[in-house]
Amino acid sequence: MNRYARQIILPELGQTGQDSLSNSHVLIIGAGGLGVPVLQYLVGAGVGKITLVDPDIVEQSNLHRQTLYGTKWIGQPKVLAAQKILHDLNPECEIDARHTTLDPANAPALVASVDLVLDCADSFAASYILSDICLNTQTPLISASALGLSGYVGGFCASAPSLRAVFPDLPDSAASCATAGVLGPVVGTLGAMQAQMALSVLLKFEPSPLGQMVQHDAKSFRTSSFRFDNAPEPTGDHFAFVAQSQFTKDDMIVELRDEVESPTPAHPDAIRSSVADISRLAPPAPNQRVVMCCRSGLRSWQAATKFKQKWDGQIVVAALGDN
Repeated sequence: MNRYARQIILPELGQTGQDSLSNSHVLIIGAGGLGVPVLQYLVGAGVGKITLVDPDIVEQSNLHRQTLYGTKWIGQPKVLAAQKILHDLNPECEIDARHTTLDPANAPALVASVDLVLDCADSFAASYILSDICLNTQTPLISASALGLSGYVGGFCASAPSLRAVFPDLPDSAASCATAGVLGPVVGTLGAMQAQMALSVLLKFEPSPLGQMVQHDAKSFRTSSFRFDNAPEPTGDHFAFVAQSQFTKDDMIVELRDEVESPTPAHPDAIRSSVADISRLAPPAPNQRVVMCCRSGLRSWQAATKFKQKWDGQIVVAALGDN
């Protein structure tokens, strides 16, 4: 037990707590800037099994913040590189590496078998997909987001409100680290907070981090937190995310990406439009479902919000990336 000696002596943990960690199964979405510190600390702490999901490869432009990897891993899938590197850190931790993209089709099965979900993808769509599922399954969700010199981390679902309860409205933009930039220590700090929240949930620390949000500003060195235990869940219908594989032949599919962004539309029968022109579309049949498609999900949500003003049927949204 020399590996865990410095944490087992904590009265809040002990051998019972260590056994709980070794019997835990955690789902981590994203092996990038947020996922790297989460992986290192949870593997180091002795979490028994981690299912790791990420579709990307190691790139040189990411190494300033994804410090788990070195130049020899450039071009390799992040999940496979992480699996090999972390095995050396702690061979007792099983890492189930999934080199794939999280979407509404595969997410339910991924969440079903785990004790805790960590949203490290820093993706608007992934956060809402995971929150919707975790709310229904009562699975705790630790989600974080970082951009530039600031970000947040919070504990959602299970005994706490969902992410939709705290963020019911659209984000201001679909900016990402690639488009807006980020400093490595910012995601490192927030990822470390995610790891601590995860351990606190698995070890049933009180007060629970579920229902709490921490905001961090690296430029001013200010960190603030607040609880949202009483945040009400949104009433009425919300725009659920669907995967491309979940489209049906009866759907009215609206492609919001133009020909330059996506030469091949989401479906051969998709209707090309823009958010600005969405109100000009003729409404579908009364029982037909409308699917709004774009890259990140942001334009899909914006278009769905506008179209809902003229048509009260079912509208769902799809974030299809560069497909």
